[in-house]
Amino acid sequence: MTEPLDDRPPEFTLADMEAALREEAFHEPDEVHTGEVKKETQVIAIYGKGGIGKSFTLSNLSYMMAQQGKRVLLIGCDPKSDTTSLLFGGKSCPTIIETSSKKKAAGEEVEIGDVCFVRDGVYAMELGGPEVGRGCGGRGIIHGFELLEKLGFHEWDFDYVLLDFLGDVVCGGFGLPIARDMCQKVIVVGSNDLQSLYVANNVCSAVEYFRKLGGNVGVAGLVINKDDHTGEAQAFAEAVGIPVLAAIPADEDIRRKSANYEIVGKPDSQWGHLFSELGEQVATAPPLRPTPLTQDGLLGLFSDEETGAAYELIPATAADMRGGKMVEKTSLEVVYDAV
Repeated sequence: MTEPLDDRPPEFTLADMEAALREEAFHEPDEVHTGEVKKETQVIAIYGKGGIGKSFTLSNLSYMMAQQGKRVLLIGCDPKSDTTSLLFGGKSCPTIIETSSKKKAAGEEVEIGDVCFVRDGVYAMELGGPEVGRGCGGRGIIHGFELLEKLGFHEWDFDYVLLDFLGDVVCGGFGLPIARDMCQKVIVVGSNDLQSLYVANNVCSAVEYFRKLGGNVGVAGLVINKDDHTGEAQAFAEAVGIPVLAAIPADEDIRRKSANYEIVGKPDSQWGHLFSELGEQVATAPPLRPTPLTQDGLLGLFSDEETGAAYELIPATAADMRGGKMVEKTSLEVVYDAV
C-alpha cells in the first residue's frame, strides 16, 4: 500500500502523486468480513418497505433480546416516528428533532431523559422528521444523528443498537448507515409480494454499490413477515445469496395482538420461541455480500399472471402522441448547392 498522501515528503512531485493514486486505485476493496463481529457493540440497520412490519419485528425482537439479558437500544429512523409505538403501548414518544427545536428556542440543552425511554430493559428513541412539505426526511435523519453524537452516542454502552430505516426512500440520509459504515450489518424485512422484495433488492444493490467503493457493511439476512408459504421471499433470499433469519407467519393472533399494541415476543408467549431464535440469528449471522437481481430476475420469482412479466413493450410513435392527427409538414431546411 502506498504512503498516505498527507505524509508525503517535501520533494513529492505531481508525477509521484499521480503514480500513488494509480497504485491506490488498482487495489480491489477488501472482501466482506464473514467471521464473528469483533466490535463490542453491534449496530444493525433494518430496512424494508413501508408497512411491511419492520416496527412490529423490531419491537418484539428488541423486547426478547432484553429479556435474554442483552442491553438493547432501538432507534426509529422513520419520519413517521412509529417504530416505538408498539413497544410503548401505542403512545408516541417525543422525537429528537422536535425536542431539539423546542429546547433550542427556549435556550436549553437536550438531555437523555427528554428523548430516550425505557420498557422492561429496552431503551428506545425516535429521530423524527419534518412535517409534510416542510423539509427533507433524509436531511432530517442526518441532523438527528448529529444530535445523537452530541448526546454521546459513541460513548454509550449497549450490546446491540437496532436502527429502523424506511427502505422505500433512496435519498442520502436513509442510506447513511450503509454509505458511512455506521453499522456492521443490514437486515431486510420482506414478504411474498413483489413490492417488498423490490425494496429488499434495492437495499442489496446499495450494499453492493458501497462495497465496490470500499465499504464494509454486509447483509446478514432476510426476515419474512406475514409468511403465507407461497415461497417468493425464500426464492429471493436464495437468489441474492442471503439466509432467511426467520419466517413470521401470517397469523390472525399475531395480527390482532399487534393491532392492539401487544408484545408477542415474550419468553412465555406462544410466539416467544420464534423471536428467541431470531434474536440468536441476528446476533450471530455474518454480514454477507449479496448479488442483487435485475428487474427481470426479480419478476422471474413470480408467475407471469401476477406480474405481467411476459408483456412486451410497444414503442409509441409521434402520431400516437398527437392523437393520430399528425400531419407531415414540408421541411423548412435550406439546402445550398455545392459551389
